[in-house]
Amino acid sequence: MNTGGRLVAGSHNRNEFVVINADEIGRVKSIRELSGQICQICGDEVEITVDGEPFVACNECAFPVCRPCYEYERREGNQACPQCKTRYKRLKGSPRVEGDEEEDDVDDLDNEFDFGSHDSMDSQHVAEAMLSARLNIGRGSHANASGVTMPSDLDSSSLNPEIPLLTYHQEDAEIASYQHALIVPPFLGRGKRIHPMPFPDSSMSLQPRPMDPKKDLAVYGYGSVAWKDRMEEWKKRQNSRLQVVKHQGENGGGNYDGDEPDDPDLPKMDEGRQPLSRKLPISSSKINPYRLIIIARLVILGFFFHYRLLNPVHDAYGLWLTSVICEIWFALSWILDQFPKWYPIERETYLDRLSLRYEKEGKPSELADVDIFVSTVDPLKEPPLITANTVLSILAVDYPVDKVACYVSDDGAAMLTFEALSETSEFARKWVPFCKKFNIEPRAPEWYFCQKIDYLKDKVHPVFVRERRAMKREYEEFKVRINGLVSMAQKVPEEGWTMQDGTPWPGNDVRDHPGMIQVLLGQNGVCDIEGNELPRLVYVSREKRPGFDHHKKAGAMNALVRVSAIISNAPYLLNVDCDHYINNSKAIREAMCFMMDPMSGKNICYVQFPQRFDGIDRHDRYSNRNVVFFDINMKGLDGIQGPIYVGTGCVFRRQALYGYDAPVKKKPSGKTCNCWPKWCCLCCGSRKENSEAKSKKEIRKKNRETSTQIHALENVEEGIEGKELLSGIDNEKSSLIPQMKFEKRFGQSPVFIASTLLETGGVPQEVSSASLLKEAIHVISCGYEDKTEWGKEVGWIYGSVTEDILTGFKMHCHGWRSVYCIPKRPAFKGSAPINLSDRLHQVLRWALGSVEIFLSRHCPIWYGYRCGLKWLERLSYINSVVYPWTSIPLIAYCTLPAVCLFTGKFIIPEISNYASIVFMALFISIAATGILEMRWGGVGIDDWWRNEQFWVIGGASSHLFALFQGLLKVLFGVNTDFTVTSKGGDDEGFSELYLFKWTSLLIPPMTLLIINIIGVVIGISGAINNGYETWGPLFGKLFFAFWVIVHLYPFLKGFLGKQDRLPTIILVWSVLLSSIFSLLWVRINPFVSKGGIPLEVCGLDCD
Repeated sequence: MNTGGRLVAGSHNRNEFVVINADEIGRVKSIRELSGQICQICGDEVEITVDGEPFVACNECAFPVCRPCYEYERREGNQACPQCKTRYKRLKGSPRVEGDEEEDDVDDLDNEFDFGSHDSMDSQHVAEAMLSARLNIGRGSHANASGVTMPSDLDSSSLNPEIPLLTYHQEDAEIASYQHALIVPPFLGRGKRIHPMPFPDSSMSLQPRPMDPKKDLAVYGYGSVAWKDRMEEWKKRQNSRLQVVKHQGENGGGNYDGDEPDDPDLPKMDEGRQPLSRKLPISSSKINPYRLIIIARLVILGFFFHYRLLNPVHDAYGLWLTSVICEIWFALSWILDQFPKWYPIERETYLDRLSLRYEKEGKPSELADVDIFVSTVDPLKEPPLITANTVLSILAVDYPVDKVACYVSDDGAAMLTFEALSETSEFARKWVPFCKKFNIEPRAPEWYFCQKIDYLKDKVHPVFVRERRAMKREYEEFKVRINGLVSMAQKVPEEGWTMQDGTPWPGNDVRDHPGMIQVLLGQNGVCDIEGNELPRLVYVSREKRPGFDHHKKAGAMNALVRVSAIISNAPYLLNVDCDHYINNSKAIREAMCFMMDPMSGKNICYVQFPQRFDGIDRHDRYSNRNVVFFDINMKGLDGIQGPIYVGTGCVFRRQALYGYDAPVKKKPSGKTCNCWPKWCCLCCGSRKENSEAKSKKEIRKKNRETSTQIHALENVEEGIEGKELLSGIDNEKSSLIPQMKFEKRFGQSPVFIASTLLETGGVPQEVSSASLLKEAIHVISCGYEDKTEWGKEVGWIYGSVTEDILTGFKMHCHGWRSVYCIPKRPAFKGSAPINLSDRLHQVLRWALGSVEIFLSRHCPIWYGYRCGLKWLERLSYINSVVYPWTSIPLIAYCTLPAVCLFTGKFIIPEISNYASIVFMALFISIAATGILEMRWGGVGIDDWWRNEQFWVIGGASSHLFALFQGLLKVLFGVNTDFTVTSKGGDDEGFSELYLFKWTSLLIPPMTLLIINIIGVVIGISGAINNGYETWGPLFGKLFFAFWVIVHLYPFLKGFLGKQDRLPTIILVWSVLLSSIFSLLWVRINPFVSKGGIPLEVCGLDCD
């Protein structure tokens, strides 16, 4: 290819340059003249489109640019034509970029969101031209006629995606100083000038000028030996990268050998540069009818309340008023629950691309480190065997072993847990290599060996059967040892437990013991039976002393955050409950597809996985699976700002847990907001500008303070024990203030403070293990959090027993977003409560936490405005803290049918045709909403109905008790400890699932059930006695009562089918309360008017 000259274009803002091939660039050409022309940037021919016309990038001046350079300039450059400076418009077949919102005349849905399909080709294509210009300027015979080596003259090693970005944007701080380019005048390479230069003679000599005048030319290394070494290094790196890409040619394929750098198939095969995940919006055929039904239901509700408010029942005014108040509350609760489901989405991950990007053959893995937290309290309620299975599934996870560290928090300081972990670490030396050798799933041995499937399916290794039998025998022996420890722990010696060396166990007093840390695996060369390294396993029990508030699970998690930062300091954290094992060995990789995605990963604070459960019968009578919440509500939240944190199965970004704000995304220029055009905001422009200027000023001030603090700690000297780590900080007062701010925020641990500044993780290499363990003990001391922001702005947030909701809420308020990941194979599985009593206690704990948040300063109704929380996300959080209050109108509404049947009155006056239409439309819209939700959420009708039933059961019992306990705790300081739900189940069947244990939570729903049954009997008896005319009004009352009875069906089922299992005291109290209520009602009858007995003249003459 021959060109007529070169144009050297520079950007003063970015301190960069770009060499552009040009031929009579000053003349504006017509479209027809472009046929057969070459690209003036890279030298390739301008392609012909499918319509037979040449590709035209700029419709104003028709400057010849090929499609790859056009898309690269739109995506990475200033998005303008190099000649006329007109902004490039989006053409058909090109992905949308920032700033295209106003150009809605191009309808190209197939390519609008095509991220990355041309990314690798663009960067390589432009890098060729830039590199050839750099290497051949002024070299005479080594250059072609234009003075620039064409891409065909280069070998494959010239392709460098890491060449400095020569664009027109502002300077990128992430580009190293030596990568910034030089401005080279074009006449040094005997090229033609397009625009006049300020030098009279083009032959005069001029030295290359560095972009940064503060630095010496030798620093850049241009033309020096150091520069050549860097170029050779760069070529080797590019060659190794191209070896990953498999390229198949027309004659059978093979590995790409670098002979054809312009091959158009190359970027298509470069999977390592594609996005690691993508959104999958719900099909419009499913979501659009759903949204229409929601709008229709709102309209119908308006007509319904219009009728109800304008047609009171005068002879039963109290019943009518109670029902209307309850219905208004139900409508508001429905709105809070419904609208956060307006934008449901699903997601898909690409694990192969993750491996191509971060795991190069023959090189160490570049995947990020992950610290995994397992929390346990009472080994008698949370069996050690279940905790051991969870730990084993973590140690055998499909992830580089040197990048995994497992921390087990024993908040009960039980020697049983410690000994069980010691046994687990020994068994892991055999179990982990077996899992990885045969690639088995799941990797929790208890659940693997109890699978009722063909375990030989897809297994081709000849020794698999023999080794599986041997491993099963080893596991049974391991179970016997664990069960022996449990049996021994049932009877505690009077003098307390003693360790093998005779030392008393430090945790003999659960409420008064020192902090304990034991590294069980990952040190002293402990390997598996095949000689391979094992992940790190650390036992942690934080210090506890009388008089300190230890904040239960949230305090234990914060202690793990600090101790892990001292020992391993991984940038990502995964927390699981002791009964939630890893069911999918690639679960961490699934999360890394979001966290490590270079396009969107920086704004993600956590990746939440759904909870799935074992040991539940297929009927799921008590809605233990909670499928509606995890498959419908959470998908809806994922389309807004992300799902809420549910306490387990969640991968966090450590920096987000430290309370930092999310990276701020720049708004497009010329817009007042992200969603409305500029003219829409003219009416309130001045007020908005003032508020925006004020907020920007505050942000700048905050950023200035943060940067000052960070610069003050830049000189932290790693490797020096104690406070000498901060000896690099200046002793002047101006430098001590930032240090004091860090200590006030994170506590007085210089090692931990230094670790918080490392976004990519890692620990100082020079520090000895002894000093690190000493510092680790310090950060788990009971007084470490005093006068700090732990539990307030940093870590898991205190103030509620449901610390999960509060912690996720604070992160979303800081502008972060979360992601909901549902792999095809469930990532985690856990154990559900095995009977209704435990299930109700679990729901009681959740509801109590919501009441505490509602009565605190963190209530989403009034907290976190003017921050990064979206309003639909706020509605979801409001619903999560308001729902326990629904128990009061729910119980009142469930009592109304019995009252109506006792009194013969009803909450609705005589129904007209209009009222019949409104009621029918309301019932149809309710049913249609549920059906369409099940359709796009993939939920079965059984799961949906069980969820509806348990909403009534839980609302009439656990939510009501939680409301009163929360009020007592907040207003009067009366603490009520929640009961840890049992984690064990009956392996042989599900009979224990329906066992009714004594608990006061069972009395309210049982009472509602009995009084409604009595009401039905009374109503039918009265209709039989009073004649045919009374049957019509009775049907509405009976329907109302049967609605309550059907929702309380699990109680009725247990009462009729298993009378021997129902505690007598529950039956006695329920019948007694129902009888008292019925007798009082007959005597008082408060809702009926108190007029006298009507007297009529009989017409007989009594005289």
